[in-house]
Amino acid sequence: MAGIFIPSDLENFEERFIQINGIKLHTVITGKGDPVILLHGFPDFWFGWKKIMVKLKDEFQLIAPDLKGFNLSDKPTNVKEYGLELLVEDVKTLALQLGLQKFSLAGHDWGGVIAWAFAEKYPTLLDKLIILNAPHYKIFQKKIQNNKTQKRASGYISQLIKPNSDQLLKKNNFQMLQFAVFENARKKDAFSEEDREKYMEAWSQPGALQASVNYYRANRRYDDWSGVIDKVPTLVLFGMKDTFIKPTVLEGLSEYVKDLKIIKDEESSHWVIHDNPDFVSTNIRDFLRK
Repeated sequence: MAGIFIPSDLENFEERFIQINGIKLHTVITGKGDPVILLHGFPDFWFGWKKIMVKLKDEFQLIAPDLKGFNLSDKPTNVKEYGLELLVEDVKTLALQLGLQKFSLAGHDWGGVIAWAFAEKYPTLLDKLIILNAPHYKIFQKKIQNNKTQKRASGYISQLIKPNSDQLLKKNNFQMLQFAVFENARKKDAFSEEDREKYMEAWSQPGALQASVNYYRANRRYDDWSGVIDKVPTLVLFGMKDTFIKPTVLEGLSEYVKDLKIIKDEESSHWVIHDNPDFVSTNIRDFLRK
């Protein structure tokens, strides 16, 4: 049965509010089989995984939370609540609350950054790791300083960390966000009219934009992390037309990740899960079945 934020055409999608670490995470679950937790990024929410969940739900149990600060999940006002260490603990507690002994983890954008860190800290909890257009935090920290292309592409971050940046994002009916998401996709029909309405509704949730920009404010450096992932088989799917996270972040990944496979989609944007859901779902399926 559809929940309060699940379109009626998504059959057998279950909606829960799960208590973790003093907050509630709005979480959507569907499917049966080996569990896979799906983490979205900014300015996304669980709905970004919709097309992938529809394609994979007959083979896997898919768990897609709204991350802390987004959409219908709780939105702490303290910036420190969005530090990477705490975001990793949120994922661990969510898994424990769902009774998962072991699971695979997939992340896009900020969800991918969290997934990288989770695999570093809790490798024994993971079967496999899947990263979609999300930079490895140690590599990104270097690239954003030393690579002119990535530094220029990351210019928006300086705007997001400013006080009251949420007001800029809300301006003219979320004009900046609409352009960054809907107009940035390479496929013209990547976002349907219904998709656009759902995103606008998520951005309109009280406190959502004020809270979600705290991911950028709370995570400026990653000195406390080694970045080494030597026990978890890892698949990186990357849309090469990404205007925010440049392919240069793929350089040097093998120095940090022992068991690594990279598959590129030459024509997809940052929003690869919308541009080419068949590419994403097929490669996830193949990787998890091995």
